[in-house]
Amino acid sequence: MQGLSTKSLSLAYDGAPIIRDLNLAIPSGKISALVGANGCGKSTLLRGLARLLKPCSGKVYLDGTSIFNLSTKEVAQQLGILPQSPVAPEGLTVRDLVAQGRYPYQNWLQQWSAKDEQIVQQSLEITYLLELADRALDTLSGGQRQRAWIAMALAQDTDILLLDEPTTFLDLAHQIEVLDLLDELNHTQGRTIVMVLHDLNQACRYADYLVAVKEGRIFTAGEPNQVMTEEMVKEVFGLQCRVVPDPVVGTPMCVPIGRKGERTLQIPVHSQRKSHNGSNAIK
Repeated sequence: MQGLSTKSLSLAYDGAPIIRDLNLAIPSGKISALVGANGCGKSTLLRGLARLLKPCSGKVYLDGTSIFNLSTKEVAQQLGILPQSPVAPEGLTVRDLVAQGRYPYQNWLQQWSAKDEQIVQQSLEITYLLELADRALDTLSGGQRQRAWIAMALAQDTDILLLDEPTTFLDLAHQIEVLDLLDELNHTQGRTIVMVLHDLNQACRYADYLVAVKEGRIFTAGEPNQVMTEEMVKEVFGLQCRVVPDPVVGTPMCVPIGRKGERTLQIPVHSQRKSHNGSNAIK
């Protein structure tokens, strides 16, 4: 199978199982979003896909080859990953950071080339960072910094990009800025993008394919209008909601009910559910 996929994949931290016997095929040339409650295994799955975590059992395949049969350089030339809250050395400029994306193509015979320079320049242009190229990374806004990290991943010149919560700690305007950029990269360059997102409505708006993860297993996967249902939100997140069309783009939109909503809708409270921390919460 071409692209990125898993077969019977199980992953663990310190012997504790996180991902269990998971089969997944990432659609090539599309944007996929991994969604689920905190601690369900989304980020662990992303690390497994990137070969940053060795499976307990099962395999990850990259273009039909087990990813652990490929060299680190081969993987880095085909797959780029942006971890959650990456850290750069103090004083590093945007251009220097983006240039690090070319390291998988360097060796003692092949030093910095005109092609490397061209790709770094293109990555800065695509992410609208040319005017900031000589600025220190730590002087930029959150959205600008995230664009710089994405530019570095672009400079790797890979067909697949994996991003772990790329909008975390950003205000709403910067979240949309980053998501719009990823959407543009997908549509103009055909990049396969896989990202972990917490915001269900953003996931539905920007992703072509949703993977809802519950307790280390895939609860459901498919197009947003198939996956985003009131039943899924209740089962995966333990939350009652209404799913309505997004008034702007028409994708599914989750409207949580909560206690105030229950009072407004006059929903009788006859039962209780367990919240994620184990305490009782009103259903």
